[in-house]
Amino acid sequence: MVRYADGPTTDVTIEIAASPPEVWAIVSDPTFPPKHSGELQEAGWDPDGPEPGLGARILGRNKHPKVGEWSTTSFVVAWQENEVFSWAVADREQPAASWTFELSPSDAGTTLTQRVTLGPGPSGLTPAIEAMPDREEEIVARRLSEHETNMSANLEAVKAALES
Repeated sequence: MVRYADGPTTDVTIEIAASPPEVWAIVSDPTFPPKHSGELQEAGWDPDGPEPGLGARILGRNKHPKVGEWSTTSFVVAWQENEVFSWAVADREQPAASWTFELSPSDAGTTLTQRVTLGPGPSGLTPAIEAMPDREEEIVARRLSEHETNMSANLEAVKAALES
């Protein structure tokens, strides 16, 4: 059984005919994904926080038909230029979710992977799981599928932006 407490994960990978620094310039810009997501409406660096990099904060605004609208503060927990960019949503130690971009050179240019891990901290799924514990696996699977759809759209947009 897939349980939220186990940190379920999904990822999407794509090959892009561009160098890692070219890909990095897009994926390290939090304003790019909202243009291609059905859920993430707005995101950007916290103007009152540290410069982009390890420890920086990302402010986001989301919208979901079943949950409504909400805002998030995320914390950059990994920043290795041209290689890894990762952030934890809501809490560094017990995030609602953790998101990661991984870049690696390939014969085509760059292999780009986007990954999300749910939990272990509380999130919008928590009330649904508490209300319907017998449907936890279904709730988690549906959420991972939604994220996978949005990640696929995002990575296709990165590819299109660099290969057009």
